[in-house]
Amino acid sequence: MPALKEVARAHTNLDADDVEWLSRLTGDWQIIADLSFADLVLWLPDRDGRGYWGGAQLRPTTGPTAYVDDLVGAFVPRGRRALLDAAYDEGRIAREGDPEWRDDVPVRVETIPVMRAGALLGVVARNTNLLGVRTPSRLELSYLQTASDLTRMISLGRFPYEDPREWSLAPQVGDGFVRIDAAGVVSYASPNAQSAYRRLGLTRDLIGESFAALTASLVPTSGTPTAETLAVTLSGLRPRETEFGNADATIVARIFPLQPAAAHEGAAILLKDVTELRSRERDLLTKDATIREIHHRVKNNLQTVAALLRLQSRRVNAPEARLALDEAVRRVASIAIVHETLSETLDEQVEFDAVSDRLSEMVADVASEMADVTTSRKGSFGLLAAEIATPLAMVITEIMQNAVEHGLSGRPGQVCVQVRRTDLALHVEIDDDGQGLPPGYDQDSSGGLGLSIVRTLVVSELGGRISLGGNSEGGTRVTLDIPFDREARFG
Repeated sequence: MPALKEVARAHTNLDADDVEWLSRLTGDWQIIADLSFADLVLWLPDRDGRGYWGGAQLRPTTGPTAYVDDLVGAFVPRGRRALLDAAYDEGRIAREGDPEWRDDVPVRVETIPVMRAGALLGVVARNTNLLGVRTPSRLELSYLQTASDLTRMISLGRFPYEDPREWSLAPQVGDGFVRIDAAGVVSYASPNAQSAYRRLGLTRDLIGESFAALTASLVPTSGTPTAETLAVTLSGLRPRETEFGNADATIVARIFPLQPAAAHEGAAILLKDVTELRSRERDLLTKDATIREIHHRVKNNLQTVAALLRLQSRRVNAPEARLALDEAVRRVASIAIVHETLSETLDEQVEFDAVSDRLSEMVADVASEMADVTTSRKGSFGLLAAEIATPLAMVITEIMQNAVEHGLSGRPGQVCVQVRRTDLALHVEIDDDGQGLPPGYDQDSSGGLGLSIVRTLVVSELGGRISLGGNSEGGTRVTLDIPFDREARFG
């Protein structure tokens, strides 16, 4: 189904500003459809004057639809729909005539000219399925009156509003509806609106109260201009969205000023009780903060363990024991780096490029005691889940350390990490320019503790594959293939 801009560009002479106005209209017209219990269709004039093109369509959430079919992109020639012609030719709201019958459903049609700065841009058709109409209650009468005010504003070029707003949530009419008069006094409040205010602590009816003053009295202040600002916001003079609350409830209010005649006549206010939503958000923030604190403490504990192992290594005289302790220090440090990164993020995702670079620096620093070793990275790991990042950090550390100790064997050289990431997996190659693998090397049966750790982590923890071989520099290449999907890794 084509978009409004596509229909306008293909079939009309409307300019970019006109289309922007219509886009803002269709962005805000859900309230009109719901208050009207009616489908809305925006018809755009054909550039050759032959008829009208369907530019946008919206069905109500408060009643049955009048249109089963999608009309966006459809064409209606002039003369077929008298009310469309009347609204467009005469620039007036047209509602005369008998209901139309569509698929055995009687439909009342009203057409509203869409005006902007004195220019007529199109026509909104309001189509009401009369099978869903019943004896109107006070709620429905208030809905319909407000809808009529808003449609009148469309015909006067006052809706959508001149100062467009970005709405954070989208309160629906059914969430809570309040109508205030020009003095800001509540003339009608739906049951859901009453319930929302009872959660704030109101023990009486909203009707007859000054909406802004009452709200300010229920919401605590701290000596700042907040209360005055809230009172101005809720006065209904400007289109606004605001959030307020106390210890018991949190409410989002969206204000639609009403001016269907010369003077301001009040406002329609949609209310949404977001208490549970905000409570869940606070819980998630608390959970995230707790998780970050856990990672921070784990990092600190691992660094303490590494420091103790380092102290012990300095007191050991046996070279093999000292080497084993130094390797343990590096392994613990590599895990600590991952937890430090996780402690700085808002989720369990790690920007692994930074981790890989720090691991490379750590290995190069250790190797500098023997020779000048440079490390580099090509490609990007991107964001990795913690369950992949932690074992992968140990794997990279072990492979690079093996490259320094056994591949370069104390000689100057280079170790390069090359990464290729796809939607499904990571492909990592770690190359050195050392002496290469010994003749007859069997990766499944050869190697010490470090390579054994690497095999276990790659296969068992990451569900990937590892292979060792030579490279074009005469050194060693270790290749890792690690799938992202857990089912792909473990079936």
